[in-house]
Amino acid sequence: MSYIYPMKENKYDHSSFFEQYEKMLRSQKGLEGAGEWPALKKMLPDFTGKDVLDLGCGFGWHCRYAIEMGAKSVIGVDLSEKMLEKAKEINNLDGIEYVRKALEDLEYPSEEFDIVLSSLTFHYVESFDRLIHHIYQWLKPGGHFVFSVEHPVFTAQGKQDWIYGENNEKLHWPVDRYFIEGKRDTTFLGENVIKYHRTLTSYLNTLLKQGFKINELIEPEPSEEMLKEFSDMKDELRRPMMLLISAEK
Repeated sequence: MSYIYPMKENKYDHSSFFEQYEKMLRSQKGLEGAGEWPALKKMLPDFTGKDVLDLGCGFGWHCRYAIEMGAKSVIGVDLSEKMLEKAKEINNLDGIEYVRKALEDLEYPSEEFDIVLSSLTFHYVESFDRLIHHIYQWLKPGGHFVFSVEHPVFTAQGKQDWIYGENNEKLHWPVDRYFIEGKRDTTFLGENVIKYHRTLTSYLNTLLKQGFKINELIEPEPSEEMLKEFSDMKDELRRPMMLLISAEK
């Protein structure tokens, strides 16, 4: 069962953009194709009998995992119609409900969920403080909040690309305007995309000010298996690309 709401424009609903996204390793292989998954998996709580909310659920891989690990119910929310169509095609298990809506516009009763998840979504959200406030309210006491974002070192400069040498070799990763938070115009999958940069301090202090207890913070590295299988993965050891945070109400 899904509810459809009026949507503002979303890049993932552009056909050319979505076609490129479908070709990504994480799109084709699911969680096993995501470089951060081994680290994120270890951070997740017990799903048995739990009510789960997945913010920015994409193709629904985390929704599937939660149900397979014993969750009672999972609501997967995403802004993209094409994402949710794919999720309902490949990850439409009993107990999963997909909802199309902007995260900033979500409304749920207090203490509705045991677990809130989000994978690589919050750097698209401008009103982060407000969303974290809502998540804290939606969680039951003792509830878990686990999410990943692009690392502040990765988002700071804005271009999100290496500095190259004369022979097109990757010299270094630029970090600039780190303490100037806010909108970044960048390129992803060949199209202009708006993201929002925040410092590590902002991510952590926003959680703490809302009342969360931070359980764990990880800057994931590629696994040995991925380093062996994909030759260009060694570049991911040169700078952090993602930040994983586990918190508790």
